[in-house]
Amino acid sequence: MHTRLLLFSLVLTGFACVGQPHINAHAHNDYEHDRPLFEAIENGFVSIEADVHLINGKILVAHDHPTSRSRPLEDLYLRPLDSICRVNGGRIYPQKDVTVMLMIDIKTDGIDTFRALHHLLSKYPDTIGQEKHKGFRVFISGNRAVELIRNDPQRLSSIDGRPEDLGKGFTKEEMPVISENYRKIISWNGKGSPSKEDLNKLTVLASKVHAEDKRLRLWGIPDHENAWNVLLEAGVDLINTDRLKELNEFLTTKKL
Repeated sequence: MHTRLLLFSLVLTGFACVGQPHINAHAHNDYEHDRPLFEAIENGFVSIEADVHLINGKILVAHDHPTSRSRPLEDLYLRPLDSICRVNGGRIYPQKDVTVMLMIDIKTDGIDTFRALHHLLSKYPDTIGQEKHKGFRVFISGNRAVELIRNDPQRLSSIDGRPEDLGKGFTKEEMPVISENYRKIISWNGKGSPSKEDLNKLTVLASKVHAEDKRLRLWGIPDHENAWNVLLEAGVDLINTDRLKELNEFLTTKKL
């Protein structure tokens, strides 16, 4: 959609007046929803995930190999986010202390894909970057070209870290999030309460992450209310979910 038409559409649909954001909400594989990006923002998500592939010079969004129906990252996320920022006074959400994070999970070669991605990101210097005043920030997961990302003089993106990256001197700007497979940490199935051993593993990892002023995300979690509550209480910062509306309702209720 042409940028001017998109801006007009966003105003009509109320995206300049979004509700309260949830700082703990991460939209896993967001592109699989009926209305990628927009459903996440309507439900207050501050972290949004897109898997990408570099195919014939284009960065396409898809979990597995892209098909003829796969859409470009720029059309699905970068251009709309930029437009929302322009409608909304430079922010996605009105709250100045809330920055939306777009997690781009690279599935193809890390170096080649990052170079192509960097070219795209450089088209939006006013709204993308590590600085607090930017409208949203990008952090790279999957096949991470860590040194290229870290040494980018434009600071257009950050790194999705792993527990083994702790203690290596990455700043919170360079690596705002530490992510890990839930099953590598604990075996709890999400029912009832976790064992003391499992709970201790969670809290110890969360403490290490928070000591470096970073945020903790686990993927592959039991995706329901009981597990969400335990994980939050244990110090997990971003709840990785496919259930956008349900997590929105849970977090809204939990704030009351």
